[in-house]
Amino acid sequence: MSILITGAGGYVGQELAAGLLALTPASTTVTITDVNEPAIPASASQHADRLKCVKADLTSTKEVDELIRADSPFETVYILHGIMSSGSEADFELGMRVNLDATRYILDRLRVTMSGVKVVFTSSLAVYGPAPSGFIINETNFPPVPSSSYGSQKLIIETLVTDYSRRGFIDGRSVRLPTVTVRAGAPTQAASSFASDIIREPFHGRKAVLPVGKDTELWICSPGTIIKNLIHARTVPREAFGESRSVNLPGLKVSVHQMLQALQEIGGQERRALVEEKYDAATDKIVQSWTPQFSTDRAFQMGFHADVSMLENIKQFASSFV
Repeated sequence: MSILITGAGGYVGQELAAGLLALTPASTTVTITDVNEPAIPASASQHADRLKCVKADLTSTKEVDELIRADSPFETVYILHGIMSSGSEADFELGMRVNLDATRYILDRLRVTMSGVKVVFTSSLAVYGPAPSGFIINETNFPPVPSSSYGSQKLIIETLVTDYSRRGFIDGRSVRLPTVTVRAGAPTQAASSFASDIIREPFHGRKAVLPVGKDTELWICSPGTIIKNLIHARTVPREAFGESRSVNLPGLKVSVHQMLQALQEIGGQERRALVEEKYDAATDKIVQSWTPQFSTDRAFQMGFHADVSMLENIKQFASSFV
């Protein structure tokens, strides 16, 4: 069995690769690719002989053709690559090339080289625009009308994944991720990057900037739960999806104020003091367009996992600093 992960140089891709290697049989191989050759995840060093790291520019059809070949089929392909929300808003052409054009070409390459392959596409809550206050979204009661180029690009690919699956080209599943918090590593181009920054950076003794109001509510999920759910996504029977291949993954609604309270409770006042409030209108405009409240009954029916509390989330992150 062979698995491909695109965008695997990032934090989630690295953790997903390590998780898959730990949980799959010894005969399973994992290929990870990114625009720069991704590193072997530190926690997967014992599985290095089952891991192939490939440098590939996915906007190049030639490089995609070399990566995805009929003589080397994959059992599952995870599509994680992308230009994040703020990056896509700042550079429309780049976002379109990476998030839309490159991904569509990958789907087409898969349908002609390994028809019926399982594809897990990481979409986002950004496919939705703002909902009325207190409204709880599920997959059928609120139309996805994105308020950002990033969300629009994700929604277009979701539509293709559902249509390609209907036609039997692939066996797709689009999982809409909450904001992943607390991410280790460096800040990203995501408008939601601050949600990790305000926890991660203080634990490193560094200042972090909070660009939105403390009353801002977010739909988040801990990295550990995200990885468990991404791994689970490939095991869900295709029949469980019905007409739509999109599902909102479980998460947790929290306010920035609650996050800061949890930071202080776990990390102390000294770390809390490292968070500087510095309003940024561009970031706030994107963040406020995301609804913070979802019903994830559909996901639970499919066997996806519930998230941990915010306090437990930060405790898990802080454990590496003990």
